[in-house]
Amino acid sequence: MRISYLAEMVVLKTHIIKELEHEFRFVDYVIGVFEGFETRNAVKTGIKKNRFRINGEKAETGFWMREGDCIELMERSEKPKAYNKEIEIVYEDDFFAIVNKPAGLVVSGNQFKTVENCLVDQIQGSTASDALEWALPVHRLDAPTSGLVIFAKTITARRLLGSMFEEKVIAKQYHAIVHGIPKDGTIQSSIDGKEAISTLKALHSAPSLKNDHLTLVQLEPKSGRTHQLRIHCQSIGNSIVGDQKYGDEQGTFRNKGLFLVATQLKFNHPISGQAISVEIPIPHKFESLLNRETKRASRYL
Repeated sequence: MRISYLAEMVVLKTHIIKELEHEFRFVDYVIGVFEGFETRNAVKTGIKKNRFRINGEKAETGFWMREGDCIELMERSEKPKAYNKEIEIVYEDDFFAIVNKPAGLVVSGNQFKTVENCLVDQIQGSTASDALEWALPVHRLDAPTSGLVIFAKTITARRLLGSMFEEKVIAKQYHAIVHGIPKDGTIQSSIDGKEAISTLKALHSAPSLKNDHLTLVQLEPKSGRTHQLRIHCQSIGNSIVGDQKYGDEQGTFRNKGLFLVATQLKFNHPISGQAISVEIPIPHKFESLLNRETKRASRYL
């Protein structure tokens, strides 16, 4: 991937339109083309912040797209100021790193307190010829979700890993505590008009005075829709504990956060082809909640 500096911006991803079924304005066409821009509002914000170029020129909302047009996703080229918060680095080589994102911290964005800014001085620079000046995220987790996130250290690694996520060849596993006792199986329902598939396996249930039962589950998203696991769990009547957006407010535990964590990533190394499998333990707060609810229920049931 070539690097091009325009107004102190760098080209990170490129999309060429091969065919169009009907006419699209840019603001509608680019929805979902790049990760992080899955909604019209996100695209509009990106346009205002000069995150897009069309055929080398600044993108405009009402530009009519044509076959052969080249859309470029831009990123600022100046190194951000480091945010002084230690992040656990679970895996690192010369091409990328996998870190354990704390709950409550955004991966990246137009603010200072991000995982990206934390890692500016914590991840070693790559020795590759296409090394990025600082590590950049390949994908994202919701701010309240904790767990594994990949940060690329070279332009090639970021491009290849991004393609691997799009092609669904990176296996992701999550764990969560949900309300009730769900059945094992596949959840399949559309999100924002697009097909979404997740699998769920119940691991352990505990009685709860407020919620009847709580269950530790293993979740695997087979597609990559925004808030997919949170929406899918809510859709079957087993919302994730602490989910203030999609969950049951009455059953939410105050100040405990969202009980959703990305625990495992499995894929082939984009450069060497070596099998990579990285896993972290389920956070201690998950076990603590189930044990506490069990003890409370035993006193009154």
